[in-house]
Amino acid sequence: MLGKHLLGIYEKALAAEDDWYQRMAKVKELGFDFMEISIDETDERLSRIYAGDEEIYRIQDAAHKAGVFIQSLCLSVHRRFPFGSADPATRAKAAEIMEKALVFADKLGVRVIQLAGYDVYYEPSTDESKKRYEEAMFWAASQAARYQIMLGTEIMDIELMNCIRKHLVYENKIQSPWYKVYPDVGNISAWGIDPLDDLEAGIHSIVGVHLKDTLCKTADKPGVFKDIPFGEGCVDFVGCLKKLEDLGYTGPYMIEMWHKKGQDDRANVRAAKAFIEEQYRRAMEA
Repeated sequence: MLGKHLLGIYEKALAAEDDWYQRMAKVKELGFDFMEISIDETDERLSRIYAGDEEIYRIQDAAHKAGVFIQSLCLSVHRRFPFGSADPATRAKAAEIMEKALVFADKLGVRVIQLAGYDVYYEPSTDESKKRYEEAMFWAASQAARYQIMLGTEIMDIELMNCIRKHLVYENKIQSPWYKVYPDVGNISAWGIDPLDDLEAGIHSIVGVHLKDTLCKTADKPGVFKDIPFGEGCVDFVGCLKKLEDLGYTGPYMIEMWHKKGQDDRANVRAAKAFIEEQYRRAMEA
């Protein structure tokens, strides 16, 4: 817990070679309430949503035995297979992945699927790619409604979705209770956008918050959106946490970080968790 909030850890913060039982035991040992599972661009993690019920039961059993749960799913694989692609086969794959992910989440008990807010990533963004992305979001929200699973758009490292206000343009058009926002305070901050103002603008749509440090984009340097150690970036964690508390936010927080092979994942996660706990304590005293 972080105050009254559930506190989660990103799967990729832990060693990739762990099996599910080892991974979930670490989540519990390190003091987290839940883990956010990853379906990313790698064939290995993508294959999870195509696996049978036996694999899902194994994941559930590991979580149950550890006394934790999987509350959210980070569906970043749409960076590889984007909804806005000019290639019809890629768009078809994006839709197939969305459908498979919803079934997987439903069976696993996942409540929120975090969508990557990309129209495209490895090809040029155009008016047509943006139009295709918007149409896909209408469709994805309608599919999510069938399973009563929340879609939360992540604020990203591209301009299409670099603040909560840009997500709200889509949300206001789609008008679905199953299509909301899952902001990353690090990504918002890296764009030089005032995260406190942005969080206030979208507070009624926030279903979860990623906590991550970043380096702010400047006139002569691009922003750095990942792998910045906590406390060495530009994010005002005390200000963001205080603002969310003042706005009445009671949802979960999730620490997003990445394990590097050869390092001690337990030690790194403990240090990150201690940093966030201290920022939260200071926010509550501010």
